[in-house]
Amino acid sequence: MKYTSSRLICFSPTHSSHLIGESIIRGLDPQDLTETDLTYEKPDGTVDVSDDITVIVVPVYGGRVPLTALERMENIRGNGLPVIPVVVYGNRDYEDALLELKDWCIAHNFLPIAAAAFIGEHSYSRPGRPIAEGRPNGNDLQIAEQFGKKIAEKSSDTKELNAIAPWKVKGNFPYKERGTKTPQTPVTIAELCTQCGLCIGICPVGAIRLENEVVSEADVCIKCCACVKYCPNEARVFDTPYTDMLFRNFKYPRVPELFYCWNFSCPRIRP
Repeated sequence: MKYTSSRLICFSPTHSSHLIGESIIRGLDPQDLTETDLTYEKPDGTVDVSDDITVIVVPVYGGRVPLTALERMENIRGNGLPVIPVVVYGNRDYEDALLELKDWCIAHNFLPIAAAAFIGEHSYSRPGRPIAEGRPNGNDLQIAEQFGKKIAEKSSDTKELNAIAPWKVKGNFPYKERGTKTPQTPVTIAELCTQCGLCIGICPVGAIRLENEVVSEADVCIKCCACVKYCPNEARVFDTPYTDMLFRNFKYPRVPELFYCWNFSCPRIRP
């Protein structure tokens, strides 16, 4: 089936989630695509989705959907239309995030028909202490595209979609408690910083400002580390003991996990 229209909704400070979403959309092969990018701002007013199918992709922070993403998705309504919730995590675990996103979709009147968890380079990854470095890689993006193609093939029967039984993804409810926010933030190496302002512009929550030097507001920073990843002079660094822990304990590369409402993957659950 070639969809007439699709919508990509994403929150993607370091662009990993966006890459996965683009690949899934490529597999769905719609005639028209609308994109709702929540990375830098919340949409004005209510977004009433009218597209044939929607893909929603967010990163995982501490096993949950980021609060910033939830706040920016608040006024989106699905109008009973199909959706694919997807999370992208840094090779540790996505814990309850995918279930949380699927539940959010249902609460906002979407009809989840498939879901997935993909791997992206962890925001705490550093040279010499890589954590899922280079992910999503070419293989990940190929899997994402094939995932979209498989959904397009199976979801051509609208009657079947309207009659699907409840189905599961990995995760637990009540969701895990959100961790305590660390007071650490990325800092600036003054002798390397040219005060170009790039980090200020790409910060998704406006946590960075220029005083005598570039500084981050600890109460606002979400530790996405986009400013670290994209600084052209490597003047932004984020030193945290969690990097060493993640590097030691989560070196083995995880693989994407895919879930469907159809029997060939995640089994239906009888009401």
